[in-house]
Parts: sequence; structure tokens; C-alpha cells
Amino acid sequence: MTIKGKAWKYGKNVDTDVIIPGRYCNIGDPMVLAKHCMEDLDPEFVNKISPGDIILADSNFGCGSSREVAPLCIKAAGISAVVAVNFARIFYRNSINIGLPIFECPEAFVGIDEEDEITIDQSSGIIKNLTKGTSFQAAPFPEFMQKIIAKGGLVAYAGDRLAELKKVKNQ
Repeated sequence: MTIKGKAWKYGKNVDTDVIIPGRYCNIGDPMVLAKHCMEDLDPEFVNKISPGDIILADSNFGCGSSREVAPLCIKAAGISAVVAVNFARIFYRNSINIGLPIFECPEAFVGIDEEDEITIDQSSGIIKNLTKGTSFQAAPFPEFMQKIIAKGGLVAYAGDRLAELKKVKNQ
């Protein structure tokens, strides 16, 4: 699957407190959370993005607390992927768990400017900057992680796997 959208660029150490401020963490509806995505860092974020757009960030994206709603609000806001130099490990895992594709690629952060149009081939990890005609190689996910993301997250993936095992057992 290929992702396509504009890049919205942020710096180092974007923590979960600015991805979704704590005052909203008691909200259970992802679409309501989405309205507050990145608001303490970029108050216009939800007004300027379009469905499918991509967050591009420097190092340590998603640091701070283990706030599971951080990647959830990003996904609910319509962001199709996050590309960063690297991620805080708990954010990385929480993203995979809810089916938000994330890619580590230091060269992309340097070679892509805000609002550049980019594509990401999820299976190969190739990131293309359509605006500048350049490309970058991110580490692709292993096949099982690609399946988790394709299913929309770990819960859906696990449900499908259990159903498959049950079917095999009953044969």
C-alpha cells in the first residue's frame, strides 16, 4: 500500500503532552481527541492538514508518557503516517498497536520540507519526495507488523488470527 500526502514538519522531542494535551486524555471518542491533536505545539495543525497527510519529525518523536491516546489522536485526525529520525519506544509500539504506520528515516527529515508532497511505500519503506524528485529508504516493517498495520491494529489482527486458528482446529 502506498501512502500519499503533504509533509508537516516538527522538531526534536515532540512529546505526548503536546501531541494530545493531558486535559483531553479523559475523552474516549477518537474523533473528539483528533480535534485537539498537536494543539499545544501547533494550534492550527488540525485546520491545515488534510486526510492522508504525513507528520515528519526530528528525533525522539512521541517521548514522555506512555499515553496510548497520542498515536490514536494522530490517526483519528487523518494523518496517514509519521516519519521521524527515531521514535520513543513506547510511542513506536503504541502506534503499531493501533495501526498507525511509522517510519524511521533520518535522511527524509533533512531532505523533505514542510508541505512537500510525499509518498511512502509501506512494504518497501521507500519514501519519495514528489516535490523535489528525491527518494529515501526507511527500514520497512517485518511482514507480521505490516499485517498488524493493514488490519488496523493489534486487536483486529489478533482477532483474525484467533479465528483462523479456530477454523483450522475445527477442520
